[in-house]
Amino acid sequence: MSFVSKLVCAKCDTKYRPSENQIMCARRDFGRLDIEYDYRRLGRFVRRADFGKGQNGIWRFSNLLPVKERFAVSLGEGGTRLLKARRLADRIGLSKTYLKDETRNPTGSFKDRAMAVGVSKAVELGVKTVVTASSGNAAASLAAYSAKAGLSCYAFVLESASAGKIAQLTLHGATVIKVRGIEKGEDPTVHAMLRAVETQGWYPCPSFGPFNPYQVEGPKTIAYEIVQQMDWKVPDWVIVPTGSACLLTGLWKGVRDLLELNWIQEPPKLAPVQPEGNSPLIKALKKNLPFEELKPERSPKTIAQGLSDPYPWDGDAALEAVRKSMGEGVSVGDGEIVTAVKELARNEGVFAEPSGAVGVAGLTKLLSEGLVDRNESAVILVTGSGLKDVSTTVPRERVE
Repeated sequence: MSFVSKLVCAKCDTKYRPSENQIMCARRDFGRLDIEYDYRRLGRFVRRADFGKGQNGIWRFSNLLPVKERFAVSLGEGGTRLLKARRLADRIGLSKTYLKDETRNPTGSFKDRAMAVGVSKAVELGVKTVVTASSGNAAASLAAYSAKAGLSCYAFVLESASAGKIAQLTLHGATVIKVRGIEKGEDPTVHAMLRAVETQGWYPCPSFGPFNPYQVEGPKTIAYEIVQQMDWKVPDWVIVPTGSACLLTGLWKGVRDLLELNWIQEPPKLAPVQPEGNSPLIKALKKNLPFEELKPERSPKTIAQGLSDPYPWDGDAALEAVRKSMGEGVSVGDGEIVTAVKELARNEGVFAEPSGAVGVAGLTKLLSEGLVDRNESAVILVTGSGLKDVSTTVPRERVE
């Protein structure tokens, strides 16, 4: 049963009926189509105690997903472990530290939640060909789910994408088109994807919102899982690696769902973490700028390739999430990120790529700056496996 009530453009407020199957706002203003639900009706059918009960993975939350469940394409995504990080907690000085280990998803990153929903909607709509713009993880995930669904997949990726991610793409049968690096704050993969959509009529399925409203609904299931795994107690903080801000936007959507249903009474404080070499969202937060005044990073430079998006396409919702949740944003240097990768692996047995480990560096900095109280609780999202980018995660040390 679908509880979707309407889609609303975040930029111009144009409203669409679910039956219109709109992918982008007809005004082409790059406003994300936010999917809204009939919470009053949903609350009459679903109780908190029964929400997702007896199943695993994201599709147990199908009442709050915008796809008919019979069209669901799944590789077993979601249902990831929430780990009590005891040794890491001792190292950083916060006893109630938890890790939401998204490296355990089928292709090794949280993007599987997004692409499971995006591809399932494509199947529901009768789409045959999908296309994406990605630094690697989202494209690899889209390729896997497209293979499962029998769809043709095209991926525009940066020429700097790691060999591991390219291998995932090609082995899943995707057509990979490499494009030059980011210049003057513009991502050429996005321009190439939009040209393909306009000229070929392909279904756009990047992980960020303005070009497809459906996949950003996938990451919100992380919020549902966290509060369920904590016995419906809300952590004080959730620490979020942030590039295009699709993950932070998805989390905020999930938190808002739970608030609207009165299943939780207050949100966790949300803390985006960006690399210092690419931190437009954090700069906007620190200067208290509106989204319209946010400036893209002209030449991103970071070891965390998965966070190299020069422009946070979902930054409007991300800024709202941080401000309304009373959160904070922080940027971290490459040296801090490398240290975080090692701390995670050596203290908790979790091998993350640099972009997947920035949350550890972020929480460490938030603590050192006094922005997180040492009596509070924090969940760090570990978003991608270290096997995605071994060349930058494995230290160059002599092996004996």
